[in-house]
Amino acid sequence: MTLELGSQPIDFNLLGTDDQRYSLDSFKESNLLAIIFSCNHCPYVVASEREFKELQSEYGPKGLQLVAINSNSANPDYPGDSFDNMKKRAEEKEFNFPYLDDHDQGLARKYGAGRTPEIYLYDENRSLVYHGRINDNPTKHDQITRHDLREAIDELLEGKSVSVDKVPAIGCSIKFVN
Repeated sequence: MTLELGSQPIDFNLLGTDDQRYSLDSFKESNLLAIIFSCNHCPYVVASEREFKELQSEYGPKGLQLVAINSNSANPDYPGDSFDNMKKRAEEKEFNFPYLDDHDQGLARKYGAGRTPEIYLYDENRSLVYHGRINDNPTKHDQITRHDLREAIDELLEGKSVSVDKVPAIGCSIKFVN
């Protein structure tokens, strides 16, 4: 089960790599909110981080706030997804958006997220208007033909409805404990 289009976001209280706690209220001044389920090790995420930063830089002044949330278990198979490694990655890659730790995986389960990266875009009324991928080829930038998230943001900023509001996320599965 995943959130339906038109749904309100599910609140959270998560620790960021900057050692600050964040909730939905932390982003109340932003007109648009993009929640991205992410992680450290997935090659689709790693290849998309550049675009995450570009989107925040370009659209932040226009009212967008991007928030990345790592819900992967940092079990022995994926130690790179630990909170300490999240902090290192955020610093090394100079993230310009909050990177939050959903270590108990509760938020990903409530959203119905199953992939990294998987995006939930909310409008100024905090209604879910887009759910899916960042683009159609996150690992081969020279072969991208659709920038789905960017197109959705542009349409919202132009006062339009999102024309393609749901596409399957492309990426790795979230590594759930159970």
